[in-house]
Amino acid sequence: MAAGEYVSVSSQSDTEQADLARERKELSENPAFELDELAEIYIKRGVDKPLARQVAEQLMAKDALTAHARDELGISEITAARPVQAALASAAMFAVGAAMPLLMVIVSPGNALVPVVSAASLAFLAVLGAIGATAGGANILRATIRVTFWGAFALSLTAGIGKLFGTVV
Repeated sequence: MAAGEYVSVSSQSDTEQADLARERKELSENPAFELDELAEIYIKRGVDKPLARQVAEQLMAKDALTAHARDELGISEITAARPVQAALASAAMFAVGAAMPLLMVIVSPGNALVPVVSAASLAFLAVLGAIGATAGGANILRATIRVTFWGAFALSLTAGIGKLFGTVV
């Protein structure tokens, strides 16, 4: 999970770096066009033309690349891709998410292992969905239902594939 997250976010970071390199080149080759482009962004956001031009000039005088990265490309310090951070967070969440079902494997009787672990996994997913929604300020019921439904779907699909290929899942 962590490796996949790292690769995915690294790709995003590569794209951001390529966009910034392209923007840096455009700024050096045609600063007047880039100034007009930035002013137009502010005009489209509702700033009147003279003020938009003034804001664009002041921001470009301070740090043109940062202004274009933020307002043209949508890249800021807060939103920039961080592959290592994403990988570590993914690894930690995967470990936490796997801990409770693994505990159920240890405490469940052998003849009820699959149903107990499956039911417990869905219950833990529901709890984690509710916690995540609460932390993010989202609708708790909707998040809990979504996480539980897709968890049940994934469990069923996995069991179905196991049955289809004659493997105990």
